[in-house]
Amino acid sequence: MKFIRSILIATACVTVVCPAGLLAAQSTQDSMQTAPDNSKHNSHHRTTADNQPNARGDRMTTAKIRKAIIADKSLSTYAHNVKIITMNGSVTLKGPVKSDDEKQKIVADIAGVVSTDKLDNQLTVKK
Repeated sequence: MKFIRSILIATACVTVVCPAGLLAAQSTQDSMQTAPDNSKHNSHHRTTADNQPNARGDRMTTAKIRKAIIADKSLSTYAHNVKIITMNGSVTLKGPVKSDDEKQKIVADIAGVVSTDKLDNQLTVKK
């Protein structure tokens, strides 16, 4: 009976001690890793969505473009999340997409909203 009791106690100790040790090891690994920071990569992006004016026409254009892009279910998540910046009727698209075909599809999808002469396509293909 004492043997069974000591096995149960040993099992309970291992169960309590091991998760704490694993958590400590995991938190040590997490603290060694640096947080991702794209600041250097994005420093050349002078025009951002934060800088765009709050004009009603620009907001409506941005909303229509976003709807057109989201409606195309053949596009990747990257394509669905491109940055759309509208200033005085001119539209800038920024961000990564999976392929050149996606870049062309996005332009085709938004052709009914904005003309190509008012579009600055700065989309990049993610490798």
